[in-house]
Amino acid sequence: MPVNSHLDNKALEELEKQYDSALNSRDNGPRLNQVLYWASIGFALYHLWTAGFGTPVDHVHMGIHLAGLFLFIFLGFPLIKSARALQWAGPNPWCPGNVPLFDWALAGLGIAASLFLWFSWRGFSGFGFDIPEQALRQGNPSNLDVFFGSFLILTVLEIARRTIGFVLPLIISVFMIYALFGPYMPAQILKHPGVNWQQFVNNMYFPSEGIFGVTLWVVSTVVFHFVLFGVVAQRMGLGQFFVDNAMILAGRYTGGPAKVSVVSSAFFGTISGSSIANTVSTGSLTIPNMKKMGYPAHFAGGVEAAASAGGQITPPIMGAASFLMAEYLEVPYTTIVIAAIVPALMHYIGVLSIVHFTAKRLGLNAYPKEQLPQFLSVWKDGWYTIIPLIALLLVLFSGYSPNMAAFIGLSLCVVVGFCAVDKPASLLIPFALLGFIFWKASPYSGEGYTPTMAGILAALTIVGALHRNKRQDFRDLFDSFHVGVQYALAVGAASAAVGIVVGVINTTGVGFRLGFMVTGGAADMAASLAPLLDWTSLELFSQPSIQQFLSLVLIAIACILMGAGLPTTALYIMLVAVAQPALAQLGVPPLATHMFVLYYGVISEITPPVCASAYAAAGIAGANPFRTGVSAFTLGLGKLMVPMVFVYAPTMLIVLPEYFTWASFLQVSLTCALGVFAIATAVSAYFLAPLQGIWRLLMAIGGLMLVAPSLSSDLLALAIMAPVLALQVLQQRRLEAPA
Repeated sequence: MPVNSHLDNKALEELEKQYDSALNSRDNGPRLNQVLYWASIGFALYHLWTAGFGTPVDHVHMGIHLAGLFLFIFLGFPLIKSARALQWAGPNPWCPGNVPLFDWALAGLGIAASLFLWFSWRGFSGFGFDIPEQALRQGNPSNLDVFFGSFLILTVLEIARRTIGFVLPLIISVFMIYALFGPYMPAQILKHPGVNWQQFVNNMYFPSEGIFGVTLWVVSTVVFHFVLFGVVAQRMGLGQFFVDNAMILAGRYTGGPAKVSVVSSAFFGTISGSSIANTVSTGSLTIPNMKKMGYPAHFAGGVEAAASAGGQITPPIMGAASFLMAEYLEVPYTTIVIAAIVPALMHYIGVLSIVHFTAKRLGLNAYPKEQLPQFLSVWKDGWYTIIPLIALLLVLFSGYSPNMAAFIGLSLCVVVGFCAVDKPASLLIPFALLGFIFWKASPYSGEGYTPTMAGILAALTIVGALHRNKRQDFRDLFDSFHVGVQYALAVGAASAAVGIVVGVINTTGVGFRLGFMVTGGAADMAASLAPLLDWTSLELFSQPSIQQFLSLVLIAIACILMGAGLPTTALYIMLVAVAQPALAQLGVPPLATHMFVLYYGVISEITPPVCASAYAAAGIAGANPFRTGVSAFTLGLGKLMVPMVFVYAPTMLIVLPEYFTWASFLQVSLTCALGVFAIATAVSAYFLAPLQGIWRLLMAIGGLMLVAPSLSSDLLALAIMAPVLALQVLQQRRLEAPA
């Protein structure tokens, strides 16, 4: 049955708050809590309206979005998080609503700085100021611009610190120092003329680079809406529907509970770009079942964390970075979705394989048949929850904008989950949605629907409004909006702050400088190694090949190390600026470079010692967090290797016609899947029978050779693995023979 009780949603919310710092805000007392609650509903409805009826001009819309972030973060997140600061201690004239006066001042000035560009865009006179229009101030900001711009830079760093920690603001501060003190850099390659503070504020404050740049624009126009859709769809019952179907698909096989965890997390990842949300939502159901069936607690948590971390790379709704990737590469979002399909499959093949062979080694069974849900019952009770996802994908893959797809998906979530014939007033919403659909099909709208599209969406709206299953209260909808806004605060703060990094990179060209340093360092190492491998006469060990491999390894290590404590979106933006120029010199396509950085950024979420998803899973499992992180990292080995494959063989990404042929695609994809499968047997120490010592090592080496996209390496892998496979068949027969 769908999760529809208030207590269930509250319990999930408390679990998420416990492990996601972005949701752990202070208690502002009854009055201010209500004000902020309804303000968040209004904030969500504003974004929903703009997605469907048109977004205001960029500096206006981003200013409103940023003003909302300042309001909710400065009033909801204390300067220093502590139990005392988070708890309501009663009325206090120095802390109205449990918010110190300086936080009220920061919120007010932050909102003023966010909206000042809107107010002054056409210029204004008064209060002793005579400000010309913005076009005349570009490059020569007024004193008020410098004041508000300086304040905005500092407060953006502060809201990032309050929501995601000090690591990102610290890195951004290093970039700021580099921009201001360029002539004094110790290394010659890093020196540049530098900029003064006035010019720095000009570049960071005025659109379209810096804070009001592409990162904040994408988050405020697309990412926010998909975060909201994921939360509302999950609370409406789609998350439970996914878990029930995963039980039907995977529960009957060896290691059933763990396979259910992987499959349900993969399903849930299609609507949620948040690894922690995925871990908590599915893990609260699957981890206890895994432990009950005999899995060690740290392994159960690791399975859930590794599977959930795939949410940001699982189409069709990936993490925030994927929308930025589409914007940077200037390609439709559907191109990114198609490119991500096979690499995401490789990740889940790896996790499922390790889970399967570990279950075989431990002798763990499937779910008892009587505990499995019935297919007809599950679909009878939950079929309607998938209507919004179908509509969203239909609009998205028909060439309409992502925010239009999110608008339709969200609107149908409201219709399907909350509107019913026995609540006549609620039927105004499906009628309004039908009016919108027919208006979009008319010649008077801008982004018009075709008659076929309008007919399908209208039919889905009518079916969604008339189905006979139970609905939730509108209070549950408002709670979902409220939680969705809370989820979006951290990614919004990070995107605004990372805009400073983008501005510094554009101002100083530091991305190209660092890229040259990476390739230069790799070239020096390759020059030392190549003579030692001359005897092989293989192209694989030539100096250019070694240089490319070492460049990839250096960038991957940087992704994993910098990812400790950084959100994937911020990490992606910073490192792609280094990786793009470095790998472009080596002939790597831009799409493969961006996907490479995204994948290794996501891997950081399950890499100890800082791995938020694994810590959340460990909390649910009652396991050691570090051991859980190690298990999650081990289970995610497929995701560790696959980026190397699509850099060397971009045919795996499907959407690059200059590289794609069916023969090359099938050869690379199938051998990569077999390689990930073979490595899973080595990690699990089991295939047809237990794997020990040298045989386990040979399977790992053979798997790596299969993953490498080369026919010669595939043949070599088969030669290495053949004796292991023969021995495994003999051992299996011996084990199955009667005593």
